[in-house]
Amino acid sequence: MPDFTIPLASFGEKYRYKYLAVYHALRAAIVDGTLPEGTRLPATRELAELYGLSRGSVSQAYDMLHADGYVRTAVGSGTFVAGGLQPSQADDGPKAPIALSRWGQRVSAAMAIGGDAGEAPLAVADGLGGARTAPPPEAAAVPISYRDGGPWETLFPEAEWNSTLAWAARSKPGTGSGEGADPAGEPELRAAIAAHLRRSRGIAAEAEHICLFNGSMQAITLLTQLLLGEGEPAVLENPCYYGISRAVAACGGVVVPAALDVDGIVPRDWEARLLFVTPGRQFPTGAVLSHARRRELLAWASRRNAVIVEDDYDSEFRWGGRPLEPLKALDHEERVVYVGSFSKTMFAALRVGYAVLPRALVRPVASAKALYEPVPPARQEQRALARFMRTGGYERHLRRMRRHYGAKQEAFRRCLERELGGVFRFRPADAGLLLYAEWRRSPEEYNAFREAAAARGVHFRDAAAYQIAPGAPAACFAFSHLDDKMLIEGVFRMKAAWEDIQTHRL
Repeated sequence: MPDFTIPLASFGEKYRYKYLAVYHALRAAIVDGTLPEGTRLPATRELAELYGLSRGSVSQAYDMLHADGYVRTAVGSGTFVAGGLQPSQADDGPKAPIALSRWGQRVSAAMAIGGDAGEAPLAVADGLGGARTAPPPEAAAVPISYRDGGPWETLFPEAEWNSTLAWAARSKPGTGSGEGADPAGEPELRAAIAAHLRRSRGIAAEAEHICLFNGSMQAITLLTQLLLGEGEPAVLENPCYYGISRAVAACGGVVVPAALDVDGIVPRDWEARLLFVTPGRQFPTGAVLSHARRRELLAWASRRNAVIVEDDYDSEFRWGGRPLEPLKALDHEERVVYVGSFSKTMFAALRVGYAVLPRALVRPVASAKALYEPVPPARQEQRALARFMRTGGYERHLRRMRRHYGAKQEAFRRCLERELGGVFRFRPADAGLLLYAEWRRSPEEYNAFREAAAARGVHFRDAAAYQIAPGAPAACFAFSHLDDKMLIEGVFRMKAAWEDIQTHRL
């Protein structure tokens, strides 16, 4: 599946015929600069397959774009965005200025007085087998944990990455002192991220609006400090990642739990100015927010003069379903902060996260970042990652890992549903590195099952850790870090644990 996203859902609502929706979606992305000059469009067959269209509809849209001068074709090479097109002017921004917390106001003012880092603008730069045989008893002594799934590093292109690191070390010697460093991060990497997001996520990102962090959680915490005053409400999905609720609590904010259903967060007219949401794949349930609900959230932010922090934590790994535009790609008032990370796509030790910011937040975030980290960490790794992305290594790695994770998830899910479908209801998932399972029986039986599974050396994450308000029992199974044998063995141990409970009742 190609790495490519266009705002097709938006234009599908306006145009009756699919070829017109494709034409106008691509035209808009070209005109606003999301698809810059020279970008290679997917083959008609690939784009048709990605969005569930006929190849004829896509071909007709490509022909119209060519006739209007938006694309050019090269025999044997493909279709490319034409040159000489002037991007449309960006919107003026939000109807009302984004409100900062008192801390955010103070740090912005303090860093703007005589501080070089605060004064400087952000720089711009260039299968598992279906085996049904239970494992031998002696294997049960080895612990199996489905709790925290990092990347499967066995397939990581280590030699290519080491070569890129060596290049980064040679390219800019003597930068360890931090002289001339931008607190927002290496310009080369911010430019590479912007190019990747324009193509793969349909976000009209600019390098000067991107700030790099030591992981996505640092970005979320700093944004919370900047935007949330003490005693002010912040809307969080329930359940959600506990790091976000801790950040809100640490800033003295009041958590407002938002209800979820199978389609993700349920929009309400919350009396708040800050919302944290995971629309691409809700954490931890895996629900994908519908296009209509995305529009509702943006309308709410406009009415309330609010900011939405969109955490797109693992949407790079999608192997099925129709891609939807991120909130950031639909945001015309600059109210959405898009947060991403490389910790799951590359390797866990690479602590590089980023945020794509509204223009009104660029200087406040740069000032706060300069206060915490006047010199950004891991500069050599940042330069190496920029080169890895520019030379195509990152996209090759993503394609390889999508195939690997997709096959692993499908086989793991089949085994879980076959052996434990009587006690768990597994949520559909066409992306991500986590399976969410609702418990079908009583809370007492769930606690007994967890204890019995732990006695057999199997551990999984209790979804209660992510619940803001108490809810029904559920479990989370991370699978990316385990090999095929351990994944299946753990399922049979859990099945045996449930059989132990049933036997003791007799």
